[in-house]
Amino acid sequence: MKNPLCSAQVPLIALSLGLATFGLAAQAQTSVQIYGIVDSGLAHVTNVDAAGHSVTKVPTLTGSFPSRIGFRGTEDLGNGLQAFFILENGLQLDTGVTGQGNRLFGRQALVGLKGAWGALSVGRQLNMTYLSTIKSDVLGPNLFAIGSIDPYLPNARSDNSIAYYGNFNGIVVGATWSTGRDASNAGGPPATNCPGEVPGNAKACRQYTGLFGYESKDYGLNVSYDRLYGNTGAAGGLTSSNNTDVRKTINGYFMVGPAKIGAGVVDRDTNAATGETKSDLYYLGVSYPIGLYTIDVQGARRDTKNSPSDVNMLVGRVSYNFSKRTAVYGAVGRMANKGNSAVALDAGGTVGTGMGQNGVMLGLRHNF
Repeated sequence: MKNPLCSAQVPLIALSLGLATFGLAAQAQTSVQIYGIVDSGLAHVTNVDAAGHSVTKVPTLTGSFPSRIGFRGTEDLGNGLQAFFILENGLQLDTGVTGQGNRLFGRQALVGLKGAWGALSVGRQLNMTYLSTIKSDVLGPNLFAIGSIDPYLPNARSDNSIAYYGNFNGIVVGATWSTGRDASNAGGPPATNCPGEVPGNAKACRQYTGLFGYESKDYGLNVSYDRLYGNTGAAGGLTSSNNTDVRKTINGYFMVGPAKIGAGVVDRDTNAATGETKSDLYYLGVSYPIGLYTIDVQGARRDTKNSPSDVNMLVGRVSYNFSKRTAVYGAVGRMANKGNSAVALDAGGTVGTGMGQNGVMLGLRHNF
């Protein structure tokens, strides 16, 4: 006698197999990755105040790279089109708190579409000033680096932004437009209290950045443009929507065997409530891998126009790679302040006005 339960189970089994097959197909078209950097160490710097005291500390903002944890994913939509997202949290290993003005995903929080025509994305994201120096700045966001002279450079992100970026056989082009460049009020380069989107004041906290250049394995050159508008309560003296901070950069690199030589200039014109300030920041660096070691050396100078308050920096770093994921590193550096300049060698640090500062650091980095 035929079992009616077995007959009823046949279509259910077929349906279950079909759903399982559909699920496997969906998984094959979607990819989600968890990644991050855990990086910290110990630094000693001199002349942290007018009395000439020194300090030994675990750095807050960065080591060789700022620590982070992130999630990124893509979905294949067919015909060469993909959807993608990035959610990236910055964290400070000295205390375990979140970075970028206490934002959960302060490093990046975006969603977009990409294809052969490039990528279009919306959210909080890296702008073109950040991208312009990635390949030419051999020290990047190191504790001792050009980010100490201009803290905006390693923190060049834009809230409420729409971004486009494309690479066409080495020719790179990109732009961002932000309706409110920085919604955090925590202060400092990662958070400057300029949320924008003000009815009746279209310029308030707007930002525009652009990038054009050429990149290859052997050499590259690009130019970028960045204009920030202010508003009431914004940091950096940009307390009106008529106040602006404009950076124009030229950056390049080329390879000599395994060595990379990178250089650039950042021209800055700040029209703040306290007046106008103009400066040029020049940098030149060399990165040379030797077996499991990498040696990086960089010099920089900020020339402030019509002012004696210039800055000179020299940094050397040696890294030893235990593996592709884990490395130890050490660095030494000097920042020479002139006039009324008070630029600390270590990012986020302090120094006595007009004083020189020496520093040494040791650290450990793990990527996952």
